Amino acid sequence: MTNQEIIANLPYQKPFLFVDEIISISENGVEGTYFFDENLAFYKGHFKGNPVTPGVILTETMAQIGVVCLGIYLLNNKFSKNSTIALTSSEIEYLKPMYPNQKARVVSEKIYFRFNKLKCKISMFNEANEEVCRGTIAGMLIS
Repeated sequence: MTNQEIIANLPYQKPFLFVDEIISISENGVEGTYFFDENLAFYKGHFKGNPVTPGVILTETMAQIGVVCLGIYLLNNKFSKNSTIALTSSEIEYLKPMYPNQKARVVSEKIYFRFNKLKCKISMFNEANEEVCRGTIAGMLIS
């Protein structure tokens, strides 16, 4: 499965698709990017006059790139649009703000994948290559 096919198989669409590009992917991890455009709706109210990307959106971006894209890759042709994805746990530490009009780079390293449960150690970096947040996210991928 190509990187573009993995993105096409994600069960999300704009405005809730937070994956622009998969830079690299293997059985051990994935690296991808997403650009936080200033026109995204959540910036209008978070925060007045000083927009910052909400932590829940940072976590979702990390999960989509770091767990779901990797899970689709690991399941290969056993994943379809009818497959179910469920977040089972997350523990994220937020280190710096992510501002509008910045490209985030997400790096995920597989901790384990068994019984269709994938757990990953994930970090997000801003354009200055500063770590914005990091943690672990796990999810179930049911084909």
